[in-house]
Amino acid sequence: MLFITSLIFLFYQKKLQEQQFGILQLVIPMIVYTFGPLSLNTPLWFLILVFVMIIFTISARPIALQITRKMDQDELILFSKFLLVSAVILPLLPKNTISTYLPSSPFHIWMAVVVISSISYLGYLLRRYFLLGSGTFLTGLLGGIYSSTAATVVLARHSKLFPTTNGGIQAAIVAATAMMYLRLMILVGILSTHLLSTLALPLLLFFFTTLIISYIFNKQNVSSVTDQQEKDKNPLEFGTAILFAGLFILMLFLTEVITEKFGALGLKILAFGTGFTDIDPFILSLLNGSYPNLSDHLISGAFLIAAGSNGLLKAVYTGFIGDWKKNKQSILVLIISGFLTIIWGAILE
Repeated sequence: MLFITSLIFLFYQKKLQEQQFGILQLVIPMIVYTFGPLSLNTPLWFLILVFVMIIFTISARPIALQITRKMDQDELILFSKFLLVSAVILPLLPKNTISTYLPSSPFHIWMAVVVISSISYLGYLLRRYFLLGSGTFLTGLLGGIYSSTAATVVLARHSKLFPTTNGGIQAAIVAATAMMYLRLMILVGILSTHLLSTLALPLLLFFFTTLIISYIFNKQNVSSVTDQQEKDKNPLEFGTAILFAGLFILMLFLTEVITEKFGALGLKILAFGTGFTDIDPFILSLLNGSYPNLSDHLISGAFLIAAGSNGLLKAVYTGFIGDWKKNKQSILVLIISGFLTIIWGAILE
């Protein structure tokens, strides 16, 4: 074993002289040389598992190298910090409710940040590294995972470049809103499964309806539209996460105070107002907070009202940032879907 270790050390010294810092070629042989002791002290299934992991690791190495070459070093460092905070620090946070007016715990607050950042980061990676240049329709779909409002603003601005209505732009704007409904559905499934009984039907209905409409618009597209090159902000940046956590805590406080003083009507008005801002902190305050005085139907109603009013906000953005005459198809869809979502939420008590 000492002889093998010496050989590996000399090999690594040679790699360092050639400015090669990877350790995979060192780790794999060391694991292989443990097969003998493992076969004597562990069951056969564990030995097979180690072997399969080695094969997968070696096979995935070219893909991993390709990804790391594409990604900025700063982003790799951000991702490492995010894993540290998510996997190491999160389990250590207390799960006790902070106070009466903050009906959540540090664990659940940071869990909300981790969940929303993870979903946004998935859309960010797909959009920036894997499907860049895939066309306007996919831009809307992937942008909707990252941020449907931000995607709508970019697409509305881009619509000004065309002399007439462009089916691809209209499709992408509606597709971004469709992905918002899917994103909200995923959040409910992760954080508050008990609300699925009231939210699954409207969220899936509006998701599939807007997705089908966007597909129809896209089939009418006659001109080729290139993907947008505007750089998205990495959702794992520490400042972004802290800001989101602060807004989440603020929404927890406002939701508790307003429902205590003004009841169901106050909550629905708050939901409508927050829809014209970033709805994620409010949505997560509903899903992650503890409100024993509020029924599941009332919480679900506020959830839908916020989503619907956010759709109206995107209609306004599409009309004013872009050109309302060129984008009237997508504006009409956003207004109708927004109002129907609000009405569905308003009748839930």
